[in-house]
Amino acid sequence: MSDRALQDRLIRALADAPFRDSPDWRGAPLADTERVDRFAHFLARHFYYERIVHFFKYSRALARVTGRSPEAVLKQGTFDALLPAVVLGSRVTARAVADLVVAYTRAGERSIPVPYHDELLRYEATMMVVEAGPRVWSDSGKREEGGGKGTSPEKVEGTVLLELAYDLPAVLPELLKPWTTVPQAPLRTTKLLVARSPHGRVTVARSDDAVAAVVKLADGTRTLARLAAEARLDVAALEQTLHGLVELGAVRFATGS
Repeated sequence: MSDRALQDRLIRALADAPFRDSPDWRGAPLADTERVDRFAHFLARHFYYERIVHFFKYSRALARVTGRSPEAVLKQGTFDALLPAVVLGSRVTARAVADLVVAYTRAGERSIPVPYHDELLRYEATMMVVEAGPRVWSDSGKREEGGGKGTSPEKVEGTVLLELAYDLPAVLPELLKPWTTVPQAPLRTTKLLVARSPHGRVTVARSDDAVAAVVKLADGTRTLARLAAEARLDVAALEQTLHGLVELGAVRFATGS
């Protein structure tokens, strides 16, 4: 086995708990398994600390009234119980960690009511999950472009449409500013599209009914003409909408059948 192959196996073992517990790893005397386990757990806490602090920053700002800092979940037994299944960067683990954060933060005793708190947690958890998963690490590949005869748009895996009762984008900047009274979000139905580019950049954009319809109907089997008819858009409006969705990373084009 080459030095590069050994390095790759060690990196995988540090990032992938199920692999680290497999006979393939345990049966190969490549390293002190106990020390590798300890270091892998340290990496997992560091990795998810950074993501929780970033994606749950608004809930962190509310910690003075909720009594719970989201990153404190990493010191709970529930996170320790998750360690044997952790795969760093995977969507499955991101969802599991986000669910722990939401449950832990929601359980705090609020000194002041925050009517939109549950929706805020759902928004933050969605951001964390959408960010996870495989990505393109170089620019050598061809960029996916939309349009063209014989192609059909499809929603990119991981893209999420959020329908909220509160206008969260209106209050988020206020939460990160100094405040003495909890900033309030307008009670206004809001649709948000959360998408990630192939390189891992997460974008949140306001969505209207037309965008929501296109995202829901884009399954890789509908032609542009059929999609336009079912979304109740003319083809020109559909193409403009699709251009924006491709730029966000929410939609790509599959080869038509």
